[in-house]
Amino acid sequence: MLVLSRRPNEKIVLPGLNVTVQVLEVKAGRVRIGVEAPPNVKIMRSEVLQALQAALPEYAEASV
Repeated sequence: MLVLSRRPNEKIVLPGLNVTVQVLEVKAGRVRIGVEAPPNVKIMRSEVLQALQAALPEYAEASV
């Protein structure tokens, strides 16, 4: 895992995936981020993926 410190409006770029992550807001112990990615790059919250893995066999191979 790569851990980076960013301030609001600073971006993290993953050029090999054509993905950009931007810190939108830091407030009361919560961080809002925005993710820009091409349509073929699937992005999910880990709890959503875990629920799909439990319910649908085709998601069982995906890693969290």
